[in-house]
Amino acid sequence: MIATSPATATAQGDPCWNRICWRAPGVRCAVAETLLLWPGAAALLISPHHGQPPLSPTAIGPVSVLISNAGITRDALSPTMREEDFTDVIETNLVGSFRMAKAVSKSMISAKWGRIVFISSIMGFLGSPGQANYASSKAGMLGLTRSLAWELGSRNVTVNMVTPGLIETDMIDAVTDKRRDQLLSQTPLRRTGTVQEVANVVKFLASDDASYVTGAAVPIGGGIGMGQ
Repeated sequence: MIATSPATATAQGDPCWNRICWRAPGVRCAVAETLLLWPGAAALLISPHHGQPPLSPTAIGPVSVLISNAGITRDALSPTMREEDFTDVIETNLVGSFRMAKAVSKSMISAKWGRIVFISSIMGFLGSPGQANYASSKAGMLGLTRSLAWELGSRNVTVNMVTPGLIETDMIDAVTDKRRDQLLSQTPLRRTGTVQEVANVVKFLASDDASYVTGAAVPIGGGIGMGQ
């Protein structure tokens, strides 16, 4: 999860900084991962309870922009998939995104400005063998995105999601050559995407340039699944 907020210090050392968080004086970028998997953790990251230390040294107060990009996989064919592997993926990918959006939305409503961007996946639209859990979690983000767009739109808060295709990250290291070739054969550009290409679209959606874009599912997949 990536959150930005007006603050007295500029973010330093965060891996997201050169990809998503643009340099602006007085803006801090906080990156959090497993802290957000249990109820209440998201709220503590944003505003630590009185008398308790923050879960992260980058606890940053009211948030203006949320990039919800936490994601895990626990692949197996449905007949042999353990139930905990299904629920763990849903809990992390979908419920974790809801918790963060809930935690930041109140300050955005008060400020009458905010940007929420969910990182989904084209597999949420296409489905994928062995990924019933992952595809379900990413498909659920569409309903979450559009419901929040309705709920928050009157307060000048936009909510969008992007649906990357095959992107060169650690997450696709386990993809077999056969499966990679299958996916590339369904991709008109015939190549994988880069993290920077995803970040460029996310940065746009988080900016004032996208002030009239909300409830959108923006594909970043070289054409795979177009029209879905």
